[in-house]
Amino acid sequence: MELLSNRPAHASVPDKYVFPPEKRAALLDDAPGSDVALPVVDLQRAALSDPGRRRLVAEEIVKAGKEFGFFQVVNHGVSEDVVRGFREASAEFFAMPAEEKLPYCSDDQSKPFRVASSTSYDRNQTRYWRDYLKLRCHPVSDELVGHWPAKPESFRSSLAEFSAQVHELAQTLLLLIAEGLGLDGGFFAGDLSGGDTQMNVNYYPPCPDPSVTLGLLPHCDRHLLTVLSQGDVAGLQARYRGRWILVRPVPGAFIINFGHQMEIVTNGVLASVEHRALTNSAVARMSVATLIMPKMDCLIGPAPEMVSEENPAKFREFVFREFMAAYDTAAASREDVLEYFRIEDH
Repeated sequence: MELLSNRPAHASVPDKYVFPPEKRAALLDDAPGSDVALPVVDLQRAALSDPGRRRLVAEEIVKAGKEFGFFQVVNHGVSEDVVRGFREASAEFFAMPAEEKLPYCSDDQSKPFRVASSTSYDRNQTRYWRDYLKLRCHPVSDELVGHWPAKPESFRSSLAEFSAQVHELAQTLLLLIAEGLGLDGGFFAGDLSGGDTQMNVNYYPPCPDPSVTLGLLPHCDRHLLTVLSQGDVAGLQARYRGRWILVRPVPGAFIINFGHQMEIVTNGVLASVEHRALTNSAVARMSVATLIMPKMDCLIGPAPEMVSEENPAKFREFVFREFMAAYDTAAASREDVLEYFRIEDH
């Protein structure tokens, strides 16, 4: 498998990474809508322990979700040292010699840890300027840790610590989202968020000509909730009112966005929004996405509380395993995958 990170530098963009003009993104500095900023929500513990202030935070999250499908959180309880530790260990992994990464290279999506390039949705056409680690990260067990790489030395311990703290943050957010929607506080607990937590560590090396490449295709996430560490290098864009906006880094923040399952269980109130990744020529960019998943046999459909005469059910019930298969068939296309589950007349 050819990894972009196996080459020290790229003097030019190989033809297989060059997109046709109609599929290219604007250069980062000229990105349309780059003046629009995502809401930033403060999760300071003191605020969450006060019922009145907690209600305001929950309302703020739902308001941001309804308008953008994305928001950023600060004072989230994940230690800065823990974030830095895992990001540094991941960067060291990508910097390792090719032969040390080779045993982990695989397109087998069932593996608990693997490294690959581009995306499985390029369908053998133009490739995306991206290497990535895809792994299971929670719940942590000795067996799971044994699948993680032993090098660099800090990788396993830093991943376990990072995963535990981010998982706790995700549960706090799900509780606040439920409260903000007027649902029972435990609505998202259990099978709906109890699947194996997945993680994508995306690595985008400096690109000689960002104007002809993409780091990652426009897509919506298939799961329930994403908690993303973007780092201090911009590159993520989200759809907003028909155009792309740049998600500018906020020091110490996590970016939160909703997956398809959130859209379906809230009957369209909190939508999953398309996003993509751009490349740049100056520095490498790395993002760490933690994906909160339902259990494979979880029955999913609009919550009864979110359905009314004015807002009838937009989606049929299904088992999450069925959604995963449909997502792959639709090659991550937002409209195509939702069409499988949409009730007619909506």
